[in-house]
Amino acid sequence: MNDTVTAVRAAEPASAVTAPVVDVVVPVYNEETDLGPCVRRLHAFLKLNFPFTARITIADNASTDTTLAVAKELSESLDGVRVVHLDRKGRGRALREVWQNSDAEVVAYMDVDLSTDLNALLPLVAPLVSGHSDLAIGTRLAKSSRVVRGPKREFISRCYNLILRTSLQAKFSDAQCGFKAMRGEVAKLVLPLVEDGEWFFDTELLVLAERIGLRIHEVPVDWIDDPDSSVDIVDTARKDLLGVWRVGRALTSGHMPINDLRAAIGREPLMEGVPLGMVGQLVRFGIIGVTSTLAYLLLYVVLQGFTGAQVANFLALLVTAVGNTAANRAFTFGVRGATAAVSHHFQGLILFGIGLFLTSGSLFALHHWAPDSAVHLELVVLVVANLVATLLRFVGLRWVFRNAGAPKHRTPTEGAL
Repeated sequence: MNDTVTAVRAAEPASAVTAPVVDVVVPVYNEETDLGPCVRRLHAFLKLNFPFTARITIADNASTDTTLAVAKELSESLDGVRVVHLDRKGRGRALREVWQNSDAEVVAYMDVDLSTDLNALLPLVAPLVSGHSDLAIGTRLAKSSRVVRGPKREFISRCYNLILRTSLQAKFSDAQCGFKAMRGEVAKLVLPLVEDGEWFFDTELLVLAERIGLRIHEVPVDWIDDPDSSVDIVDTARKDLLGVWRVGRALTSGHMPINDLRAAIGREPLMEGVPLGMVGQLVRFGIIGVTSTLAYLLLYVVLQGFTGAQVANFLALLVTAVGNTAANRAFTFGVRGATAAVSHHFQGLILFGIGLFLTSGSLFALHHWAPDSAVHLELVVLVVANLVATLLRFVGLRWVFRNAGAPKHRTPTEGAL
């Protein structure tokens, strides 16, 4: 890691050196106004209402105002408060740095605005302290949660979690709630694989945790949104979607050592090609289909002026069909490795032939009935024909990959953290 990290600690008596049970991290960037009141409130709560020994770590993300000075003053005036300063911004970057180097049994974090009711902290960490769960998250989307926030943020949050469920098979209900905790030894095992250092950090961590087989505990929370939040929703959404694509590609390609980590915590390896349900397959197939159609139309327009309509249609469909089969094989139906790849692509080319027949036949009919039709009319006819071909292709690919999730060989793995 290239970040410059500085730990600032106040003088502590010898009795305070013992590692705490819980290390609560508060990541901050330019929070000079809210930091003091929030940390003092959290400190008082931990002293009076929390049964475990706890430490507050203020993680300053390269603040440019007086946040670091305020944090140092708090660490000097309050026992059990320390400061870690990073020279680069990023909530995920700060959490990874502090969590990996913490000596606490459980590491947690909450946003500096304390949007979550602090009474949810004990239900969050208790299952981790007892060893019942490995990771715990607050959820604002449970029926029993009481949430005060605008309709725009509510809509965005629910849409984002729907995307995660359909594209990454996520089972957790709320990825971005700023209220999470993890067993320290598990964090040290998983965090090196989490690449994102900003807002997508939470999502990537949770997706990995699920795939590895960690036990995730969800706590419904009372949440009051901060109206003065400085988070750029559009930029964050863009980065999150890029993160979803990156993680999905890494998982489907097998580049993440998921089974190695599962073995390390005593879980059996995942079977190759465990298929999604119908809805998940349709969503992924649709994403690939839209991309393929756009590529097909672009190639057709480029080639049509040189080769004529029929040849351009053949070449554009052939190129995109090969890419479409490869993408659906890995992304939609979860088939990894080279096993049966030739057979799958051969059957994909048969489906390509059916699509070629439909689209070429449509062009032939159009030119027969309207020989002087313009390119834009050709495109309309091809889009309709491709929709029919796409439906048939989805049904055909489900048949091609019908045994993708069949277990081949499962070896029990012993040992646990």
